[in-house]
Amino acid sequence: MYEYLIFDLDGTISDPKEGIVKSLNHALAANGYKTKEPQEIEKYIGPPLDYAFEKLTNIKNRNEIGKLVKSYRERYAEVGYSENVLYKGMVPVLESLARNRSVIIGVCTSKRKDFAEKILELFHIRHLFKFVDGGDIGIQKWQQIEGLLGDGFISKNSVMIGDRSVDLVAAHKNGISSAGVLWGYGSRSELSTEKPMHIFSTPQQLVELVA
Repeated sequence: MYEYLIFDLDGTISDPKEGIVKSLNHALAANGYKTKEPQEIEKYIGPPLDYAFEKLTNIKNRNEIGKLVKSYRERYAEVGYSENVLYKGMVPVLESLARNRSVIIGVCTSKRKDFAEKILELFHIRHLFKFVDGGDIGIQKWQQIEGLLGDGFISKNSVMIGDRSVDLVAAHKNGISSAGVLWGYGSRSELSTEKPMHIFSTPQQLVELVA
């Protein structure tokens, strides 16, 4: 049995597509770039924000990427964070896991911590998580998990739960287990390539992690 269940946020707990698509396109337009179709943007939901802008614009200049990120965050902080939708059935599952005294649940997201906190508070579920760890530009998710281990927030007896390969890679790089979920933005093929310990099709199956 796992001691810690670590949840990704975007594509795992909630669907962030509307807020991310609108905020990314706001940033692109504000900085003189062509906006993108939603289906092109959704491929980059999950990995860090600077990576998404690099792929969408084909530029690598850090100052230019920084301008795009700044414009994105201006809209996201005002309204984009609230354009999230909880996945159906997620709340009762999280409540059930939080009541289980044999495990601790937390969040590790590439999203900046203050944004993650606002989203969880928006849905009235922040109290279910022992910790919330957020990322920033230049920080990879494996480094976040490494930090959680180093600071004693989690142990090696943990499982990282996420919808993209970046979540699984981050877990394996730190010697912890992983669980892929199929209701987000990663395909079964993408997740299977990283050989997670578990792959789940519905939120209700997450209770198997403490069975």
